[in-house]
Parts: sequence; C-alpha cells; structure tokens
Amino acid sequence: MAETGGADQLRLFIERIERLEEEKRGLSDDIKDVYLEAKSQGWDAKTMRAIVRLRKMEKHARDEAEALLETYKASLGL
Repeated sequence: MAETGGADQLRLFIERIERLEEEKRGLSDDIKDVYLEAKSQGWDAKTMRAIVRLRKMEKHARDEAEALLETYKASLGL
C-alpha cells in the first residue's frame, strides 16, 4: 500500500467515523426528547427505559433475568 494512499484511506475512515458519531449524538438527543415528552405527559421515564431494555432481550434471557430477580427478592424478604 502506498504511503499516500494509506493516509488518504485512513483519513476517509476517520471522517466517516466522525460523521457517524455526530449522527449518533443527534439520535441520542432525539431519544432524550421523546423521554422528556413522555414525562411531561405523566409517564415515568425510568420505567420506560427499563421496558425498552427488556424488549431488547430475547424471551429466554428476559425470563431468566426476571426469575433471578424474583429469587433475589424472595431471599431478601421483599
């Protein structure tokens, strides 16, 4: 690989990453705005975030996590 070609390719990769990072920041801001909007209408953002995390999980992983939580709660008398 030629020195100049390698530097050009590296610069292009870095610029792509920078653009994607900017898009990611924009999406994060949009998500935050949706949670704020929901909160302003009386919804609990913390609970909504928990639901979003649960929905990302596969059913068997979610069932296992919920069973562990129940076991731990029972051990602590909750």
